[in-house]
Amino acid sequence: MKSQQKCIVIFALVCCFAILVALIFSAVDVWGEDEDGITEENCNKNCRVVLVENIPEDVTFSENGTAHLPLSAGLHSLLDMAVAGHSVEIVSPQWNLNSSDYESSFLQSSRQGQALLQRLQGLKKKGINLKIASGMINSVELKSLSRHSEVHYINMTALTKGFLHSSFWVVDRQHIYIGSATMDWRSLSTMKELGIIVYNCSCLALDLHRVFNLYWQLQYKDFIPSFWSKRLSALWNKDENLPLLFNNTKAEVFVSSSPDVFCPKDRTRDLDAISYVIQKAKKFIYISITDYLPLTNRNAHRYWSRIDGMLREALILRNIEVRLLVSCWEQTHPLTFNFVWSLKTLCMELANCSMEAKFFSPREQRDGTLQGINHNRFMVTDSAVYIGNFDWVGNEFTFNAGAGIVINQAEGVKEKNSTLVEQVRAAFERDWYSRHTKSLQANKIPVCNKHQLNQLAHLKIAQPTESSGSKESPNGSL
Repeated sequence: MKSQQKCIVIFALVCCFAILVALIFSAVDVWGEDEDGITEENCNKNCRVVLVENIPEDVTFSENGTAHLPLSAGLHSLLDMAVAGHSVEIVSPQWNLNSSDYESSFLQSSRQGQALLQRLQGLKKKGINLKIASGMINSVELKSLSRHSEVHYINMTALTKGFLHSSFWVVDRQHIYIGSATMDWRSLSTMKELGIIVYNCSCLALDLHRVFNLYWQLQYKDFIPSFWSKRLSALWNKDENLPLLFNNTKAEVFVSSSPDVFCPKDRTRDLDAISYVIQKAKKFIYISITDYLPLTNRNAHRYWSRIDGMLREALILRNIEVRLLVSCWEQTHPLTFNFVWSLKTLCMELANCSMEAKFFSPREQRDGTLQGINHNRFMVTDSAVYIGNFDWVGNEFTFNAGAGIVINQAEGVKEKNSTLVEQVRAAFERDWYSRHTKSLQANKIPVCNKHQLNQLAHLKIAQPTESSGSKESPNGSL
């Protein structure tokens, strides 16, 4: 009888243990997948890197202006590298390569999106697996592409109440693209974009693949897993950079991600990556961004000091030169000018303090739309570059999914602009001194579109007393 009771007790304990193990394993909802035998020990660290840009036809620079590989050509080169039996992994916040807009159909450059879409649709016939992670559940183009690829949809609304803003490619776990461009025909024609393509760099590709794999495994999930698989952990981060050779020049690199809940073990958050680059700067910080707004807009306007505070500290306490190039377009928030002016006024009566701000203004079309919007999202210093997927707005980093890359490089010793960091700096300075930029001045707000101009005229009529504001304010002309 006692032996029978012992058996029952043992059986019950075994069952409890089995249930416990099942619960633990079910909590690890996101497992990751096979990585083709590539590890941090055997991966390739001798890589080729190319800076890619899309420069709209109407955006022109001086004859000696810096030029780089066109984005469209770079993406096609990645598809040329794809091998049968392997995969092309793409994350993009937009899918609209096949322009249906009547006027755009007459633009020669708009056909580049259609050509890229055709290349993607033809990968399956070549035995190449196209894998797409997206938050665009109702995308007509993705539904069409699903016949030629695997598409996983991520319900960002349920997971973080945000959006998927990540934009990168991983090809054959060997080559990558990351930058500001999306899979929209405008990114290959009318928008100004910047990113990098890295070839034959399986170490870096493996780490970025893990970010893609996290998105891939979140399909059908409406909650954040309690545990992440080890295969989703970061291989390198801000504390332990990946040592590489970029075009035979030493570099140290790591990938960052957002939001916090999408960062498994050891993954550096985008905000920490930005802080890392700002803190390492010794001479200057140059920023080119679509939107700069240190506010969180959810429910009520609240000041969001994370990046704004870093820049103020760099200006006042470390005497670092700061240049801020912000896009001037139809979605520019009116308070952007106030916050940028607030930064600028810090240096008005301080020696060894240099803060300049300009707005990149695209050309307005007859219908009031803007062509040539500066869609860049990067920061370059004397020793590093950060390229990300976000505008520098509070909500972006808190709720939305994005990725970034940090590249540390010393100044080139062989020739000018021999390192990627120097090339990005040259691209920034080309834009900064171009005819497309307007300086932020007291009593004069850059007019970004006709709608804003109409608003200003309305305010002058409706609120004449407010137009006589302080001369020290950029809103003095309102």
